[in-house]
Amino acid sequence: MDLAESLQERVKGLYPDFLGIEFKEASPDGIKAELRGRDEICTLPGTIHGGALMGLADTLGAVATVLNMDGNARSTTIESKTNFFRRVDACKTIYAECTPLHKGRTTMVWQTKIFHEPEKLCALVTQTQIVIPA
Repeated sequence: MDLAESLQERVKGLYPDFLGIEFKEASPDGIKAELRGRDEICTLPGTIHGGALMGLADTLGAVATVLNMDGNARSTTIESKTNFFRRVDACKTIYAECTPLHKGRTTMVWQTKIFHEPEKLCALVTQTQIVIPA
């Protein structure tokens, strides 16, 4: 089982599973995932809620942080900023790519780009995760 499959199993029954996040690639240097649009995560008929996009990005940044921590440490988001560039239709598949901007001992900063087509940037999320030693 590769790391992306392992992560998929780990989130079964939790919020990322409810959202429908599908991990496609995962390593300490970044994560790629997809989210299929559906009515349950819409704010208006046919438009995916911005919170669903933020939840996707927050999940990827948190998971990426965990992949870079010592086994007994914990992490939580301490700051997150989202820029929305266009609406996302519920019938679209959303693609997300999370990459590090800073991987420090006590904080990590991740940037997640969210697309609904390869060249159509919908949102850009920058988040800071604190690393809490065991």
